[in-house]
Amino acid sequence: MSSNLVVYNTLSRQKETFKPLDPSVIGMYVCGPTVYGDAHLGHAKSYVSFDLIYRYLKHKFPKVKYVQNITDVGHLTDDADAGDDKIAKQSRLEKVDPMAVVEKYMYNYFRDMDALNVERADIYPRPSGHIPEQIEIIESLIKKGFAYEVNGSVYFDVAQYDQNHNYGKLSGRSIEEMMDGAANRSLAAQSDKKNAFDFALWKKADETHLMQWNSPWGKGYPGWHIECTVMSQKYLGENFDIHGGGLENQFPHHECEIAQAEAYTGKAFANYWLHNNMVTINGQKMGKSLGNGIFCAELFTGNNFQLERAYSPMTVRFFILQSHYRSTLDFSNSALEAASKGFDRLSKGIERLKNLKVGSKTSIDLEGFEKSLFAAMDDDFNSPIAISKLFDGLKLIASVEKGTDSISQRDLDKMIGLYNTFFYDILGLQLEDETTQSDDVTDHLMNLILEFRAAAKAEKNYTIADKIRDKLKEVNIGIKDGKEGAEWDYE
Repeated sequence: MSSNLVVYNTLSRQKETFKPLDPSVIGMYVCGPTVYGDAHLGHAKSYVSFDLIYRYLKHKFPKVKYVQNITDVGHLTDDADAGDDKIAKQSRLEKVDPMAVVEKYMYNYFRDMDALNVERADIYPRPSGHIPEQIEIIESLIKKGFAYEVNGSVYFDVAQYDQNHNYGKLSGRSIEEMMDGAANRSLAAQSDKKNAFDFALWKKADETHLMQWNSPWGKGYPGWHIECTVMSQKYLGENFDIHGGGLENQFPHHECEIAQAEAYTGKAFANYWLHNNMVTINGQKMGKSLGNGIFCAELFTGNNFQLERAYSPMTVRFFILQSHYRSTLDFSNSALEAASKGFDRLSKGIERLKNLKVGSKTSIDLEGFEKSLFAAMDDDFNSPIAISKLFDGLKLIASVEKGTDSISQRDLDKMIGLYNTFFYDILGLQLEDETTQSDDVTDHLMNLILEFRAAAKAEKNYTIADKIRDKLKEVNIGIKDGKEGAEWDYE
């Protein structure tokens, strides 16, 4: 087995051999959701991707300390310093307390991630529970000359920081580019800032703001960026191994996190930055403004106009894992149908493996098969290649079934162990009957429908029989009549 894990580090823009600070405990922080709405396909892509990374790190190292925040305040609607707080805005729409919004959508988030078999992180900190720590660090940044207070708000002085540091090293942006960009737009509260690209550490709250705390600068609430800096360092230390998140958070969120952390400590922040890519829908960016978003719950029920049918959580997970975490994932019904068939084929292959007849010796290249699986995952968690190798293993199974090759009991046990390790433990997949009973219910209902149709045909009521067939066809269910009766399947 290869012991050299290579990861793509956004900070260096290249693949690097992963060298942890302490091989006995890997520290990983991933930006979690802002819980003002249900989780969608983009969330599924992100958190299934980091679940894969978490699972493989656990396989390779004794312990992984995984921290994922739940944002419950401070994330504004423009993802910077302007607009309403996303959760406060939703609380007004639903006419409930902001923390009621948080509890509702946090519950739904975990419900959907549990369905996708995403393992829970070790710690889920929330910014509202870490206000004193955030205030303490903001005060320190002011004393060090990296922040300034204006009219009850506190801003980070990017130009001051950039004199001896490199603001933009993660995203590749320069101060000059940001100055040009800022000159072409007008943002709320820019008049309070020394420079338009400075960002808020603490925002003043007026009496109508639903979430506010006392601070040395008056009543207010923390900025989105300071929250993650504070919580990641509180639980993982000033310098830790991995910081992850969606590519859309690379700038400004992650760039600002680095600036705050390194200005405060004078040390490097996270050593490896991993970013998952986005989701598109039939080649088009997914977004609320385009009206093409798909929530996870809708994927599981089929209750969305873009869906031809419901897809099981394991089909969705398998679909995501067939795309590298750094690649764009393009959703289409045809792609999910292909994933469903592929997952079914792989699942059945595992069942076939358990029933192989053993011989006195092994003629297949089991060692090469094992090396290829670990080589794929050691190459920046390349799940698509690992899955393709599992399909290659099905060919080895078929050759033993046909008698072309043979396998000993010892090597059969080893091969079963490899499939269990990769299918269940690393890829986090489960056989459908282990995740849901919905397929059993569907089968039962379809059998009842076929019985009604058979009764109609027996009474020569072909109009009703044909109508049942045609109506099922409208929802992409096909019926095939045979000598032993009718069978159904998704088209």
